[in-house]
Amino acid sequence: MQTRKRKTKDPCLGCYLHKNLCICDLTPRMTLRTRVVLLVHHRELKRTTNTGRLAHRALINSEMLVRGRPGEPLNLSHLTTTDYRNLIYFPSAEAVELSPQFVAADSRPIRLIVPDGNWRQASKVPYRHSELRDLAHVKISEPNQATNHLRAEHMPEGMATLEAIARALGIIEGDEVESQLTVFYRAKLERTLLARGQFE
Repeated sequence: MQTRKRKTKDPCLGCYLHKNLCICDLTPRMTLRTRVVLLVHHRELKRTTNTGRLAHRALINSEMLVRGRPGEPLNLSHLTTTDYRNLIYFPSAEAVELSPQFVAADSRPIRLIVPDGNWRQASKVPYRHSELRDLAHVKISEPNQATNHLRAEHMPEGMATLEAIARALGIIEGDEVESQLTVFYRAKLERTLLARGQFE
């Protein structure tokens, strides 16, 4: 029988690691042309492995909205204004590949709407929020070659939210942005595994 891991006691409220392993001082601070909007399921906020909030801390002009709280409907109509190219970042059946060619086809800045939750929670976003139903979906199909993960991944392209955002912004904004966010994600991953006794 596998022993259940004990939750971190008194974690840092910024990165949710033990305070001795805190990575808050490694947080990059970037203001980008792209505006990332995280739609975080409220249950994700209780999970120490959530990396969406780390992306929000790193991206100064990003927005984080909490969804799914009973009796607290969320109006997302401001995410459909035409001053941005509004895209939902989720590999649905109708999603198209996010590529430099796709980005170059429209000169407007991109608003990248990122559902943050487990697969079931994320897949419901366009259907639970009618304002978003007509927005285009984008994906990155390249398999994730990483051998270590914060959580078990059930799809070849599965990634943590921060890791996925880094990949997308690498295509939209360039390699330097991807590199800074990837370094930040790996610090979270390595110190989480260290706390679990799985990383030397």
